Amino acid sequence: MAILIDPPDWPAHGRWWSHLASDVSFTELHEFAARHAVPRRGFERDHYDVPAEMYAALVSAGAIPVSAREVVRRLHRSGLRRRKSVAPAGRPPGRVLLRPPALQVGDLVRVAATSGVVPSQSLARGQALLESWGLRVRRGAHVLAAHPTLDHLAGPDEDRAADFTDAWLDPDAAAVMVARGGFGSQRILDLLDWRRLAEAGPKLFIGFSDVTALHQAIAARLGLVTLHGHVVTSLGSAEPASAEFLRRLAMEPESIVELLAGCSVTVVPGQATGVLTGGNLSLLAAEVGTRFSRSGRGGIVVLEDAGEPAYRVDRLLTQLLRAGWFDGVAGLVIGSFTDCGPPEEVEAVLHARLVPLGVPMVAGFDFGHTPSMVSVPFGVRAALDADRGTLIVEW
Repeated sequence: MAILIDPPDWPAHGRWWSHLASDVSFTELHEFAARHAVPRRGFERDHYDVPAEMYAALVSAGAIPVSAREVVRRLHRSGLRRRKSVAPAGRPPGRVLLRPPALQVGDLVRVAATSGVVPSQSLARGQALLESWGLRVRRGAHVLAAHPTLDHLAGPDEDRAADFTDAWLDPDAAAVMVARGGFGSQRILDLLDWRRLAEAGPKLFIGFSDVTALHQAIAARLGLVTLHGHVVTSLGSAEPASAEFLRRLAMEPESIVELLAGCSVTVVPGQATGVLTGGNLSLLAAEVGTRFSRSGRGGIVVLEDAGEPAYRVDRLLTQLLRAGWFDGVAGLVIGSFTDCGPPEEVEAVLHARLVPLGVPMVAGFDFGHTPSMVSVPFGVRAALDADRGTLIVEW
């Protein structure tokens, strides 16, 4: 065991503090801290902040007194030092987020059901396609479960949260992909231990629709780039070009530069740069006022929805506008509004509510509930040229 502690020479919040660390593993550090009543909330990236009054007791328990310089030196030597800029942590809206490593052949993708009941055949088809990419796939324990009384949920909230947590904390997992959308992701957000998820390091997260709630939360609490793309059950029925686009974003991201590819209509001309964000309109509105909501400030917002008639689209946009969610937005990209009634009615609402923002805006982007959907990396800076109909990712 090599638990290290430096002298309580660090002033903060009217007290003096030490740093408790391990140069062997975070597991060893957490176990030592738990045995000696060091609060888990005191962990920050690679060490615990410990108040001066605990110093003597921790030394008596076996922590080795060393200088602050020695703590840093041994953390660097062991490879456990985590610089703030590369550690999962909340970042303000409009900031470029931390990119998890691209997936490689042989990497493990964990599948969790965070929302609705998962059709087994669709899941199997999507899993087979992931495996054809050379990825290993492991399902969560409750992926095919159902809630005992609420038919729209894939099991109780506690089980779905446990599956997501188990997937994210799996040291062998390089990515977590949601099995299916529907509804339910919001219900597990407050059951997740975000500090523990941050400690696990960056992982790629993939999903869409109801999963927008998790995209927002991961950006707000972990500051990570995520992929708005097929869930496993929709991947198996995706058009080949759509599936291949997601594969490239996950495994060869720099090969994707242009997202719109000319498939858009100019609504408001102009150019803008900003961080890609957005997702499902209903979920963005439903999250407003929660600690996981992340506004569109400084961003190029991409919007989509399904099954919402024009008057409800109006209501959702009005809610976001009144809440200030669109304040400071840089640009707007309107995706698919599938099964939302007459397209001209939805278009009229979108134009009436969003054109007055006065920012560059395009419509007609194949983003949303379609087999041909284009996947989008949230948290990456991009340049929108509404005149030319281009959206260039700036890796």
